[in-house]
Amino acid sequence: MVTEEKGTLSIHTENIFPIIKKFLYSDHEIFLRELVSNAVDATQKLNRLAALGEYKGKIGDTKIKVSIDEKAKTITISDKGIGLTTDEIKKYINQIAFSGAAEFVEKYKDKGEEKQIIGHFGLGFYSSYMVAKKVEIFTKSYQTGAEAARWECDGSTDFEITPTKKKDRGTDIVLHIAEDSEEFLQKHRLQGILDKYCKFLPIEIEFDGKVVNNPSPIWTKQPSELKDEDYLNFYKELYPFAEDPLFWIHLNVDYPFNLTGVLYFPKLKNELDVQRNKIQLYSRQVFITDEVKDVVPEFLMLLHGVIDSPDIPLNVSRSYLQSDGNVKKINTYITKKVADKLGDLFKKDRAGYEKKWNDIGLFVKYGMISEEKFYEKALDYTLVQDIDDKFYTLKEYEEHVKPNQADKDGNTIFLYTTKQAQQHSYIENARKREYGVLKMDGQLDNHFINHMEMKMEKVNWKRVDADVLDKLIDKDEKKESVLSEAEQTTVKELFDKAINNKAFTVNVEAMSTDDMPVVITLPEFMRRMKDMSAMGGGMAMMGNMPDAYSVAVNGNHALVGKILKAKTEEEKADLAKQAFDLAKLSQNLLTGPELTAFIKRSLDIVSA
Repeated sequence: MVTEEKGTLSIHTENIFPIIKKFLYSDHEIFLRELVSNAVDATQKLNRLAALGEYKGKIGDTKIKVSIDEKAKTITISDKGIGLTTDEIKKYINQIAFSGAAEFVEKYKDKGEEKQIIGHFGLGFYSSYMVAKKVEIFTKSYQTGAEAARWECDGSTDFEITPTKKKDRGTDIVLHIAEDSEEFLQKHRLQGILDKYCKFLPIEIEFDGKVVNNPSPIWTKQPSELKDEDYLNFYKELYPFAEDPLFWIHLNVDYPFNLTGVLYFPKLKNELDVQRNKIQLYSRQVFITDEVKDVVPEFLMLLHGVIDSPDIPLNVSRSYLQSDGNVKKINTYITKKVADKLGDLFKKDRAGYEKKWNDIGLFVKYGMISEEKFYEKALDYTLVQDIDDKFYTLKEYEEHVKPNQADKDGNTIFLYTTKQAQQHSYIENARKREYGVLKMDGQLDNHFINHMEMKMEKVNWKRVDADVLDKLIDKDEKKESVLSEAEQTTVKELFDKAINNKAFTVNVEAMSTDDMPVVITLPEFMRRMKDMSAMGGGMAMMGNMPDAYSVAVNGNHALVGKILKAKTEEEKADLAKQAFDLAKLSQNLLTGPELTAFIKRSLDIVSA
């Protein structure tokens, strides 16, 4: 029998409510997550008791209802779960240190039921005082002969328990909303919170006359039960405006930790600066956070999807992750699953894998750079693409070019281009020698090249315009110069004077007659440092260093012979300047007044 009772909450400090409101739960909107989660828990407990034969009554409709009364300024959360007796109110509500879940887990732990428990009427219940000036509980236990009871507290340490009329089993929690929290009396505000935190809770939740959640999301099912269409539909449910994903990975493990989920590979189009925080972390279908950087490896943070694990440790307000051994194990597991999935795709359908490479290559290269264990697996299916759009694994490409692109020291040289159109003349020169050229124009490729040079033995990567071709792949084949030493000195002096810029160092080289008359290059080391600086790669000082270009004058080219034979010094200077400006033009270095002067000079030469 319920008797009227007044008393003081059994807590260790009079200031528990300000602490809850100010520090424990910094985000006030989570009061609804906590109360609805408790309602779900109470309902699941009833279902477990019925399954174990300890509840003989009809379960009936178990929808949890959330409702607003704008006039009364109240929010009510109603469930038809196990309810509370008067003694349980005193134990679980009045004594904050106790938790209903703890006793329930202890009682049923040998029957495998504890995994379904979130925690009934623990500190989560008291989060209601972040938005309420008074809270009432109307509850009736599932137990035979139980009487309904009402509990009331205005946020002080004083409470009141009285009998009440409630026919149905379950609990109604009525929040009398405080003046500073009346925003939560707006339907759209509550709808937003339910969408965020309760979208996939396992019991139906009704708000504003309709069910607002999906109690059986695909990650709670076995992969064998699902079709591709199910995964794609769920992706649209998560990300309504996104393009269809490339593929997905279904996570499902229960030892040595419990983890389920689905991770999707989105279409990235070789962009790193896309929005992150697209992976959502749940604990037993309750949304926790989209900050998953410790759970998911850094290189997979661009994936989309859901991870659900009760074994990820959270702080008491469930608002952030805590470092833990399980987090490390889960991180390692996800890395392995992704690596294995990519390997399977490559083996089973290489052509399909190659078509997806422009999107997935970013993940793979990022993983190769940042995760050693991933690198070891991914080495077999990391691709490079040449300028003819043919794909190779790194090992295949090394074998393909080694016969023709080994230098005098036995190093295999991988030539590559970062801007195919701009570096076209250099590429064509390489083609004449039947050298292969790779396309390395992605956002991470500069880092990837540096990393692979450290990893691959006797392989050097050189940009196709980093030096004259005979120096890029130095086969120790000396070409005879048609110029005498005196003529070489004269040519160098002519070009030094015509260029008149200390940033350009001139050398006269014996090159093939069909090579360009003048070749301007930025040394490979300096170019890489500047590229790293532009990407914010810890080389910021390089961005301020003056450029230092090499100018190779092809002493064997007919134009150089023509310059030497010119009648006047002015004509020699004009021809040298013209040849140099052509080389600058090919490197996109000719701009402003110099470009204007080049055009005028070209017209004068043509008109002469």
